[in-house]
Amino acid sequence: MKKTNFDQMNETVYHEQMENGLNAYILPKAGFNKTYVTFTTNYGSIDNDFIPEGETDFLHVPDGIAHFLEHKMFEKEDGDVFQKFSSQGASANAFTSFTRTAYLFSATSNIKENTETLLDFVQAPYFTEQTVEKEKGIIGQEIRMYDDNPDWRVYFGLIENLYKHHPVKIDIAGTVESIADITKDYLYTCYETFYHPANMSLFIVGPVDPDEMMSLVRQNQSGKTFAEPKSVERRFPNEPAQSAEKHRAIHMSVNTPKCEVGLKMPASLKTGTEKLKEELAAGLLLEILFGKSAAFYEKSYSEGLIDDTFGFDYTGERGFSFALVGGDTDEPEKLAERIKAQLLEAKDGKNITDESFNRARKKKIGAQLRAFNSPEYIANQFTRYQFNGLNLFETVPVLETMAIEDVIGLAEKMIQEESFSSCFILPKETA
Repeated sequence: MKKTNFDQMNETVYHEQMENGLNAYILPKAGFNKTYVTFTTNYGSIDNDFIPEGETDFLHVPDGIAHFLEHKMFEKEDGDVFQKFSSQGASANAFTSFTRTAYLFSATSNIKENTETLLDFVQAPYFTEQTVEKEKGIIGQEIRMYDDNPDWRVYFGLIENLYKHHPVKIDIAGTVESIADITKDYLYTCYETFYHPANMSLFIVGPVDPDEMMSLVRQNQSGKTFAEPKSVERRFPNEPAQSAEKHRAIHMSVNTPKCEVGLKMPASLKTGTEKLKEELAAGLLLEILFGKSAAFYEKSYSEGLIDDTFGFDYTGERGFSFALVGGDTDEPEKLAERIKAQLLEAKDGKNITDESFNRARKKKIGAQLRAFNSPEYIANQFTRYQFNGLNLFETVPVLETMAIEDVIGLAEKMIQEESFSSCFILPKETA
């Protein structure tokens, strides 16, 4: 078991790679009551074109299958796993993102029992054609529910605008039509390919004894048999630099229009600390331009152009990255043009000053330090960083070494006129 001290963060992480390839991490948190455990596979909604375990040719599977598989994992022949967690005093959940599927629980007692339950149920799939067909109706209802959610529609509407071919443009849950093609055999194929321990990570954070917990994981895994670990070969279509569509308007039952502007960025080719620095620079750039202390925010808010729903987000994952900016507004066209102009000025470094950079950097460092008091944040973010070849505990040290030139250089490289798009949600009566 390897022990790594992060002195600046006053944290120690214990790591061991099991014989079957599973990476297990433990972060003891003395003084905390709750323990949070995640069991995550490096497999998400974009992974729909790959070579299955034991095969030689690529297979394209139905959209939404990673999310469908996540749902089905909780149902076993002898009942629902949620009930077992509940009887052991734990709250269990799961989520699927573009690049990850995570199973998790939080509890204040029975940590060993719940950790074994988590490992055991994820490593014992049970699918039948009957239960698969039943699930199609349940997930179909979930998809229709999100179709009626304006915030979800503007988010994915904008991503669809940005990407022409890449599967990130497809809703994580797929469509009612795509999930209709999912079968028991497809689920087992995806499971056997992506749920090998070598493609997964276990993270435990809380008031635990690292030696005891690592011994438990080691013993649990040694009693199971898996195929020899090998890397998964995935395939993605070539994606142009420019956005696929410049604008889209969706009419829904809303009182106030929604405006989101997206910027498609080149997928990062960097690794390690340099990649982390690039991701942090993107977040700092958005904070400088659109944060609440920025001139843009103060002016737009005082004019009534934006309200408290205004915000921004940067997503940088395996093979794609983009930024989204916007919120509710009575003047979506005006807000979209102002956001775009603010970004284009940043390309020339005009609205990035030493003062705004230092303020944004200090704010980000403070936010990161506060976030490390949340076991949920640490567990969920650690595996995202790990799967991207980064280290969550290096964020603050790297932020402290960054200079304004890092942000200006990223703005010059990433902001391109051809890469913009916008999406509006408009009231139905304006149709």
